[in-house]
Amino acid sequence: MTMKLHCFGESGNAYKAALPLELSGLDWEPVKVDFFGGETRSPTYADLNIMAEAPVLQDGDLTLTQSGVIQMYITEKTGKFGGSTPEEAREVMRWCFWDNHKLSSQAGMLRFQMNFLPEDKRNPEVIAFMGARLKAVFQTLNQALQGRDWLVGDGPTNADFSCCGYLFYPEPFTFVREDWPEIDRWLGNIEALPGWKHPYDLMPGHPSDRAG
Repeated sequence: MTMKLHCFGESGNAYKAALPLELSGLDWEPVKVDFFGGETRSPTYADLNIMAEAPVLQDGDLTLTQSGVIQMYITEKTGKFGGSTPEEAREVMRWCFWDNHKLSSQAGMLRFQMNFLPEDKRNPEVIAFMGARLKAVFQTLNQALQGRDWLVGDGPTNADFSCCGYLFYPEPFTFVREDWPEIDRWLGNIEALPGWKHPYDLMPGHPSDRAG
């Protein structure tokens, strides 16, 4: 049975689930969530996910929400991306928790402020504050990747898929890939994985779809 991932292309959190699904070899398909049209705030969507968020994975009668949980499920089904030892598994989780608290939460909010809110709704003080916080986050990630191809172990894991969630998008949010050579090299490693796809090629939805 084909799994269904409710997602949309602009969502870095959805990409964290879609990318390992694609690379795992599991049978899945994306289902577009009209986030900008208010779908996640509808009563129907609340039946799917009371948290009113994407992504949501449906595998038969099983429904899972939160990208980290979906990543764990992919690992349970395939044995991939979870680390090869208990120590590595804990390290994968450490980076996923760090990403959710430090990187993705701030990058997602700043990217939304700078690109998807109407210009008269954007807050320059918030943008400046979050940009400064993210600079420190990128310094941490850049340093951690020195001398390493992957965040944990000798191959890609959910730690990499979690931390890269917002870093392939073209919309500006103070992240300039060339400014961070170790991050740039690491992102290149991810792009070189067989089956890798950009978030706008992997999931339905693109900012240009809403133009005009």
